[in-house]
Amino acid sequence: MVALLWLVVGILILFSVGYLGYSKYLAGFVGLDEDAETPAHKYEDGQEYVPAKKPVLLGHHYSSIAGGAPIVGPITAGLLWGWLPAVLWIAIGNPLMGAVHDFVSLSASLKHEGRSIGYIIGEYVGDEGKNLLLWFAFLTIILVVAVFAFVVGLVFQQYPSAATASILYIGLALVFGVYLYQLDLPFIPGTVIFVSLVFVSVFVGLEYPIQLSQQQWIPIVLVYSLIASVLPVWTLLQPRDYLSSFLLYAGVGGALIAVIVGTVLGPYLGAVSPSQPLVTNIPAFTGFGGNSTLGAFSPLFPMLFVTIACGTISGFHSLVSSGTTSKQLNKETDARLIGYGGMLGEGLLATLSLCAVAVVGVTASDATGGVGLALPKFAQGGGIFLSSLGIPTSFGAPFMALVMVSFLLTSTDTALRLGRYLFEEIVGTPETQVQEAASNRYVNSFGQCVVAYVLIASGTWTPLWQLFGSANQLLAALALLTGTVWLANWSEKKQLLSTGVPMAIMSAITVCALLYLEYYQNLYQGLILGNSSTAAWSLALQIVIGTVLIILALSLLRKGIGNVREARGKRPAATDGGVDE
Repeated sequence: MVALLWLVVGILILFSVGYLGYSKYLAGFVGLDEDAETPAHKYEDGQEYVPAKKPVLLGHHYSSIAGGAPIVGPITAGLLWGWLPAVLWIAIGNPLMGAVHDFVSLSASLKHEGRSIGYIIGEYVGDEGKNLLLWFAFLTIILVVAVFAFVVGLVFQQYPSAATASILYIGLALVFGVYLYQLDLPFIPGTVIFVSLVFVSVFVGLEYPIQLSQQQWIPIVLVYSLIASVLPVWTLLQPRDYLSSFLLYAGVGGALIAVIVGTVLGPYLGAVSPSQPLVTNIPAFTGFGGNSTLGAFSPLFPMLFVTIACGTISGFHSLVSSGTTSKQLNKETDARLIGYGGMLGEGLLATLSLCAVAVVGVTASDATGGVGLALPKFAQGGGIFLSSLGIPTSFGAPFMALVMVSFLLTSTDTALRLGRYLFEEIVGTPETQVQEAASNRYVNSFGQCVVAYVLIASGTWTPLWQLFGSANQLLAALALLTGTVWLANWSEKKQLLSTGVPMAIMSAITVCALLYLEYYQNLYQGLILGNSSTAAWSLALQIVIGTVLIILALSLLRKGIGNVREARGKRPAATDGGVDE
């Protein structure tokens, strides 16, 4: 058994090297200019384009990208193949691929007036490529909303105190928004007051928990997300994400510190058993075919990478970066901390999630619980970590549940807002009443919620999760393609390895994973052999969707790579996308 201390220290060292070295190189590479006018200032409208202070925007961005996937994915992968492959993919892939993906997506949007990645690729590849990517991203957004609403309902059911605390801090965020943007009162004193009140809400939640079932919470979460997604960003999104970021920093940072304290001092403080000083209670490696006690054969390649998903790289982040975040950047140079640094923060969350289950330990019987296992084990393990700092587990576990919900709620309503942006780009300038209605913010957001609720109500959680993971990873490859195309057309002096290599790797991994999932697992084992409890129509639908995703991805990759070759074959002039070196 290996002390979790060494896992945490190793991750922190690698991420620090990545941020201090590689991100600094990338910042100069994409031409960030501290004195340049950002879209937030150029198009400031008080609704979507609103300049935000760096810590406020970092809180929004980090809260938006860090949903439930970096918790569930690493835990599931650790149980199937062991903690070592999971940690290695997070440690290496995050700074070299995921953080690059987020940073370049944000920078590209910044250089194109805060437009989405769909618009950007359309500038170079054409309207057909733009529309394909926009539709792909829009459908992925609906899957994100469905998955996160499902998980929030589950967490609220299992930790009613977190539901009460969440409602209270949303109310505090509304007041804080008025405090900052309407009354224009001092920022730092307001931060101290309202952050203190957010932590007080945790104690109130313990005293007055709201107990509802998951099925009752899901529509409530969707209605909340609908309302939050149509409000001006200063009203709720910016102040709420800023306040909740302190919960996130306290939870993730506190737990990481607690791992060190628990490992080094735990045996002497009596916080943990002297013979078990925060050790890994799951195997380092179970085999290339996965843990046979958890079900059928599952190959490490390519399924490990798709399973971990957002802890290393996530296509959804490109939608956040080029959707809400790029419209709020106060300075171009803020993109380094928010884009690259924010993704490293998600990698720390993924590591912490794996450590949480490792310290609790699981049995073969409860390991098959999927998301039902991952979420309570994360809060339970986090509570054990915090006990090393003298915090009772009776408070620590609910607090970690609230931390988790802070990620999830923000991601859910941010996804709805991004879906609205994407659909507005698909519709373009409305010319008919139908198009006018479709581009209406209220109609658009409501339609997304309805489709998401239908997906959840079907009860097919596993196919929904697999489809979400596959679409999300394909979107990451396509976002990297967009960045590569932009850099190729910007200047012939730009090397393309930083984005091109991760794009090629993610494309290969995702296509292989979809081929395995849809044709071996679903078609052969599910439909032909009948080895699946999922309805035949559901498996057939997955096969059709998987096939469409593969065709769409290969088509866009072909168009994009063709554009890169054409751009490299001639001497391009500088464009609005950047300044030629």
